[in-house]
Amino acid sequence: MTDLLLKITDLSIVFGGLKAVSGFFCDLYRGELVGLIGPNGAGKTTVFNMLSGVYTPSSGEINFWDRRNRVYNVGTMEPAALNHIGIARTFQNIRLFSNMTVEDNVRIALHSRRAEKPLDVLFRFKRFRLDEERMIGRTQELLSLFKIDHKKHELARNLPYGEQRKLEIVRALATNPLLLLLDEPAAGMNPQETGELMKLIGFIRREWKLTILLIEHDMRLVMGICERIMVLDYGKTIAAGAPEEIQKDPAVIKAYLGEDAI
Repeated sequence: MTDLLLKITDLSIVFGGLKAVSGFFCDLYRGELVGLIGPNGAGKTTVFNMLSGVYTPSSGEINFWDRRNRVYNVGTMEPAALNHIGIARTFQNIRLFSNMTVEDNVRIALHSRRAEKPLDVLFRFKRFRLDEERMIGRTQELLSLFKIDHKKHELARNLPYGEQRKLEIVRALATNPLLLLLDEPAAGMNPQETGELMKLIGFIRREWKLTILLIEHDMRLVMGICERIMVLDYGKTIAAGAPEEIQKDPAVIKAYLGEDAI
């Protein structure tokens, strides 16, 4: 099996006359934790939207290898199909089902992996009952791991902000991904919450053996946990490398980090 999980080649997208992303390249290997940074409007979330089927690229190619080492052209697939082959994401603006319980938010995600057929559900056959039991158990297990199981009957909208962030990650993990895309997971968090999030992301990576690509403005988080960092500015990659290299790169300092980062 190839260690390469995702290969992005010369990826671009145009909205009207605006080229939001231009000639983006990226190789992601299994088990990596990589950061994508840059100023607001640099094209970071647009890259995520192309990876998750929200946008169709204007040009370029995105190849993804699943658990059986089958390769897919991600740029032509719908979001549900992408999730099925192993790509999950969170959003900068939390998108939970706010009027549903914490438990039901996770169970909805687990439905993508249900094994039974329509007749099993209609007539409540044994396969359906066993699958229901599996889903209930898995939901409890996931919520317990993230220490929000005691709030499983609460509406998602009533959770504190940090726990809503946790729940969104739990929901993504419930789909059993190979690649997890985290879009500004520390947005709106205080320093203590950000520190806890750093530990949580490390735990997720070890526990699920995931590849993680994250967008983040909090440089303490990015520099503290990412092995590699790519930097976008005006839709183009201006630097890529290890955190210590990025911190010293003149183009990155000028466009994004500022002199204080040296």
